[in-house]
Amino acid sequence: MNQQITRQGDAAVLDATLTALVIANRILAREDVIDDFGHISVRNPLNPNTYFLSRSRSPAVVTRGDIMEFTLDGELVGDDHRRPYAERHIHGAIYKDRPDVNSVTHHHARSVLPFTMVDISLRPMFHMASVIGKDIHTWDSQDEFGDTNMLVDSMEMGHSLARTLGNNRVALLRGHGCICAADDIRSVIMISIALKDNAALIQQTRQLGEVTYLTDGEIDMASKMLLSEMPLARAWDYWVGRAGFSGL
Repeated sequence: MNQQITRQGDAAVLDATLTALVIANRILAREDVIDDFGHISVRNPLNPNTYFLSRSRSPAVVTRGDIMEFTLDGELVGDDHRRPYAERHIHGAIYKDRPDVNSVTHHHARSVLPFTMVDISLRPMFHMASVIGKDIHTWDSQDEFGDTNMLVDSMEMGHSLARTLGNNRVALLRGHGCICAADDIRSVIMISIALKDNAALIQQTRQLGEVTYLTDGEIDMASKMLLSEMPLARAWDYWVGRAGFSGL
């Protein structure tokens, strides 16, 4: 009986994780963080050595049937002949190098892109953006790989990017986009949205004058509060409703 209860519990955990991943794809599309390209993944809660990610498809239309499972080296688990994302190695490398990370996004939010090409700080300038963290570094594929197609399409490149991310929550990719990493799906969505909004507000503010950024202490204290259970639950309900899943 105990084994049956355990199996039922595991099945429920997995079902909730995959449902959240599908909804997260729709949320990021609705919030204009991810467009026709970009992706979000989640580490398998029952097996930390694998993760879940949609097949190569626009996030706005991802369904449960699109979700695939991969090893941390980007190898498909099971028999599925559909095409995976070429940049799945971003996710596997981060999960492999950062055991504390359980969800990853890669996106090309347009407000963020200019900061990948100029020496202007993307540090938080308002309290809701504190979740992106104090330090945001830029990975330049030219440094190790020279001219490429600009995709992170190998584990070698994925680990290189993960080194630039370090222990932070966000890293930029020169001329490409960014990555966000967090403990769970709700947190990585909050970070991804905040990064986009912070970038837009910095650009708007610089038209009026110099930007006053948050202090280290403000960033630490505000992000700790915002990434706690109550704010995350409230934000998740809001995002889910805007994505059309309210009441599920």
